[in-house]
Amino acid sequence: MSVVLITGGSRGIGASAAVQCAQRGMGVILTYKSNRGAAESVIQRIAAAGVKAVALELDVGDTGSFLAFHEMVQQVLKSTWERTTLGGLVNNAGYGLYNPIETVTEAQFDGLMNVHLKGPFFLTQALLPLMAEGASIVNLTSATTRVATPGVAPYAAFKGGLEVLTRYMAKEFGDRRIRANAVSPGAIRTELGGGLTEDFEAVLASQTALGRVGEPDDVGRVIANLLSEESGWINGQAIEVAGGYII
Repeated sequence: MSVVLITGGSRGIGASAAVQCAQRGMGVILTYKSNRGAAESVIQRIAAAGVKAVALELDVGDTGSFLAFHEMVQQVLKSTWERTTLGGLVNNAGYGLYNPIETVTEAQFDGLMNVHLKGPFFLTQALLPLMAEGASIVNLTSATTRVATPGVAPYAAFKGGLEVLTRYMAKEFGDRRIRANAVSPGAIRTELGGGLTEDFEAVLASQTALGRVGEPDDVGRVIANLLSEESGWINGQAIEVAGGYII
């Protein structure tokens, strides 16, 4: 049994991925920034599947905390699973900001960059020594890197950077047989950016070939599959999970 680490695993896509991984027999370490109660709720759902899971606090935007987090993960692997390595890493934690370019402040820009690009870069670097041979990395990007959506320029730009970084991870980690892929969700019914209004959801559904917006499980299943041996020959790819959004 492998153990996977999922950032931002207390809600939305991250929580779904955590449960989906557990249902496939993977041990789960999930992180949360502040909502311990939500994280514990996910842990309880995983426990119901008969799988061990642990929730750890982490601010992905604070790279200065990553060394201590590495040590914490190392301890948890040993005490909970009697293991020394991770079989998977999902860089999922994030948040949305909807402002046109002319109103974005430098602080807002830096905050998004730290969480969506700088954080995943240096967290992956910090955890790389704990990654097993043949492990899998999944980076959450966004369909907004393909379809320009007014109001999300910084968010989309950093997700685009993460998509490029994914290919470099696949190339540079290949000698250890560590795979890296990006999952690019379209419109998903989550709390990101405050959630979707009914009218906006209807517009997005009308622009999607399958006629609806996505649910967290639509993406969580794909993430869990990419972490499994079933996807062992998929590497360096950006997979859009959007039901055919604006095609």
